[in-house]
Amino acid sequence: MDHTTPARDDADPFGTVAPEPDETMGPPEPAAAAPSARSMTLSIATLVAAVLFAVLAVMPAPYVVSSPGPTRDTLGDQGGTPLIAITGAPTYPSTGQLRLTTVSATGGPGYPSTALGVVRGWFDGSSAVRPVEELYPPDASKDQVDKANQVQMTSSQENATVAALEELGYDVPATLTVAGTTAGSGAAGVLLVGDILVAMDGTALTSFTQLTDVLKATAAGATVHLGLDRAGSPIDVDVVTSERKGGGAQLGVLINPTFFPPVDVKIKIDDIGGPSAGTMFALGIIDKLTPEDEVNGQVVAGTGTMDISGEVGPIGGIRQKLVGARRDGATWFLAPTGDCPEVVGHVPDGLRVVRIATLHEAREAITAIGAGTADSLPTCTAG
Repeated sequence: MDHTTPARDDADPFGTVAPEPDETMGPPEPAAAAPSARSMTLSIATLVAAVLFAVLAVMPAPYVVSSPGPTRDTLGDQGGTPLIAITGAPTYPSTGQLRLTTVSATGGPGYPSTALGVVRGWFDGSSAVRPVEELYPPDASKDQVDKANQVQMTSSQENATVAALEELGYDVPATLTVAGTTAGSGAAGVLLVGDILVAMDGTALTSFTQLTDVLKATAAGATVHLGLDRAGSPIDVDVVTSERKGGGAQLGVLINPTFFPPVDVKIKIDDIGGPSAGTMFALGIIDKLTPEDEVNGQVVAGTGTMDISGEVGPIGGIRQKLVGARRDGATWFLAPTGDCPEVVGHVPDGLRVVRIATLHEAREAITAIGAGTADSLPTCTAG
C-alpha cells in the first residue's frame, strides 16, 4: 500500500525541512560511541549462557531424584475421612500420632527429572540421585509403574489388616488357592494353578498363618500329604518339601489367599503407592482396636513392609523418610532391621530410631514410647 505524506508549508523543493532558528539551542550532542568488540562478545556470550541455562533447566535428565515426601498420621484423617475406618468391633481414640513416611521422586516414567533438579539434588544432603536404569526397566511406562505401585499398596493394606488382627488374637480364615509353582520344586508338576489347599497330613488348613506355622515345624526334605480341592473335586497328592530360608520347609508353591477377616477394616489414602506403609497401617489398626492409648501423645513415624505373618521388611529411601519424619514433628522413628546400614550416621537431630523386625516388636516399641520407658529399646548401630 502506498503511503503519502501531507505537504508542509515550510517544505523546500527537495523535500527537506529547514529548522527554525532557536537562540536557546546549544551545540549538537556528540554521537554515541559504537560498542567495542569486547563488550559485544561479552553480551552475546551472556545471552547464549542464559539460553543454555534455560534449556538445561527443563531438559529431561536420565536420573531419579528422591527427596523427603509427605507423611500421614494413620490415626488421623484425610479430607475429613479417617485413613483407617473399622466396623464390627469397638474402637478407641488416641492422643498420639503414628505417621507413615514417603519419598517424593522424579525421574520415573511420566515424571522426568530436569538437569537443574538433578544438580540441586546432588547438593541437597536430604536428596538422593541415582541413574534411572537402576530403578526402572527401560521399557516401563507411566501406567505400568502407577499400576504396580497401586497393587503393592493394596496388598500392603491387606497384609497389615491380617497381621494386625492376628497380633490381637483374632482368627482370620482364608481360602488358599495355588497361583503357581516354583520350577524344580516338589510341587512342580504335582500342584496345578487353581488348586485349593484343604489339608496337610490330615489337619485341615483354615488360614494362611496356620499353613506357614505347620511348614516352619516341618523338616526340609520331608514328604507331606496334601488334601486339595481341584475344580470342585477332592484329590490327595504327596509333595517333597525343600528348605525354607530362615528354617523349616517350603512347598515350592505360590499361594493367592482370599481372606475373610472377622472385623471390617478399610484404609483410604490418596496419591501414595508402594508397599512400605504396611507396618504403620498395622500399628494404626492395633491402636484403634485396643483401649490402651499406646502412643500417649507422642509423635512416632516409621516405615517397613508387612507380610501376613507379621514380618517387617526393608524399604528404599530410608534417609529421605527420616528427614521427612523429623520435619513433620516426629521424635521417634521405627526402622526395619534390614535398613539399619542406611540409617547409621543419617539420623536428624531430635529424632530417635528404634530397630524392629516384627509387628510384635513394633507394637511393644510404641507402647514403651507412650509409657516413657523406651530408653532401652534397640536401635541401629554401626557394624
